[in-house]
Amino acid sequence: MTMKNVALRMLVIVLMTLCSTGAEACTRDVKSAGRAVAVASDTAEVSSAVAKSAVGNAEEAIDSIPVDTLAVESRMGRAIRNLVVVPREYYISRELLRYPVVYVLHGYDGNYLDWSKKIDLQRLADEHRCIVVCPDGQDSWYFDSPIDPTMQYEMYMTKELIAAVDGKYRTIATREGRAITGLSMGGHGALWLAWRHPDLYCACGSMSGGVDITKFPGKWKIHLRLGDYAKNKRVWAEHSVASLVPTLQPGRQAIIIDDGEQDFFYQVNVELHKSLDKRGIKHSFETRPGKHTWTYWVESLPKHMKFFDKVLAEPVASVERPAA
Repeated sequence: MTMKNVALRMLVIVLMTLCSTGAEACTRDVKSAGRAVAVASDTAEVSSAVAKSAVGNAEEAIDSIPVDTLAVESRMGRAIRNLVVVPREYYISRELLRYPVVYVLHGYDGNYLDWSKKIDLQRLADEHRCIVVCPDGQDSWYFDSPIDPTMQYEMYMTKELIAAVDGKYRTIATREGRAITGLSMGGHGALWLAWRHPDLYCACGSMSGGVDITKFPGKWKIHLRLGDYAKNKRVWAEHSVASLVPTLQPGRQAIIIDDGEQDFFYQVNVELHKSLDKRGIKHSFETRPGKHTWTYWVESLPKHMKFFDKVLAEPVASVERPAA
């Protein structure tokens, strides 16, 4: 191994150490780290044993890129936690690339860690060359509650969270660089947010989504967000994804919807599919054997990621580049 190659391997280790605190530190220090290693390669003699150790440490560091927990201070009066997974190449590519972002939402009674406990998000981020963000939606249904000021999650997701993610990470900060999907309550939330904000997301998906909440009065704390169904039927209808179909424009977004044939949300998803067809909204709709379980959803998410690949922007070079 030449001295130059050893120095390059050492640079990887240095960069990974700097990046362990997040993207900002990595971006800020990459140039000074590069200069330091360049000096070392010209002046230091590195033994074969040290070189081999450096290579091993570098490879181990690449495999242990940290997953971030991004806490976003919200106007709702608290900090909301979000899991952020970047592709490994984010910290080690020669160019400082900007990446598309896929927002992945959890279901009722879940939290921002749910997906990470069930599926390898790092593998998906690496394979699809994107940043994966899992927000904590609590039991909000991802809309702004008209009766609870502490549950303004449409505002949070579309204004506060996107701004925080785009501000901290090297993202493609346009609609062409964003997609959103989720399971159950999160399926409803993903379509709700994307269809109400087509300027923010180029693609959206729903897995076993509760896409017509009016069919389930009294369930899953929805009444705490919208009021009693019997007294607020219009409000419930207005906050249901199914009511948004007439507002959609053909060809505006890429849409993927799926559900298990034994799922209690199966019928409302079939009805949504028919409504979309009637409206002339092109979309992917799939049903297959399955219940409302993680077994089904861990099979669905990779399908959604592959679907998003067709429309999301490819990683592009950042304005800021590392030193040559």
